[in-house]
Amino acid sequence: MKPIFLSRYEETACASAIIFIRLAVGLTVFFPEGLQKLLFADILGAGRFAGIGIPFPEFFGPFVGVVEILCGLMIIFGVFTRLATIPLIITMCVALLSTKLPILLGHDWWLFNVPEMNRYGFWSAQHEARADMTMLLSLIFLFIAGSGRWSFDHWLRARQADH
Repeated sequence: MKPIFLSRYEETACASAIIFIRLAVGLTVFFPEGLQKLLFADILGAGRFAGIGIPFPEFFGPFVGVVEILCGLMIIFGVFTRLATIPLIITMCVALLSTKLPILLGHDWWLFNVPEMNRYGFWSAQHEARADMTMLLSLIFLFIAGSGRWSFDHWLRARQADH
């Protein structure tokens, strides 16, 4: 028979701790990155999108910035969290295809331009993609797990259950 204190620490279902993933995704990455795409459009928004080879960069730069701001805020506060992850998952997949795949291949791919780097190939692409992959996997986690106990989604469900 296990001591009671051990079983408490072995539990894996902790809906309250999901807030830390939400804050990492929304507050640390998407909300500020979306703002920067609008504030510094030449280097992080439309200008960067043009350099990568994304079509219609003057449209997609601000569009992606606004999506990242709105969905980032939704994730921070836990408002329709699963829904908010979908456009961000798409954004991360496009980011990986447009900026990391050319590094892996070592040459331009489809519409996308390979950046000027010291090295190319698998390990270089893996190094460059680590943050993108972390965000993509965190978004998939939130899509599956939902927003957790400390969220507007949880409050809304609890309120509906009371009525």
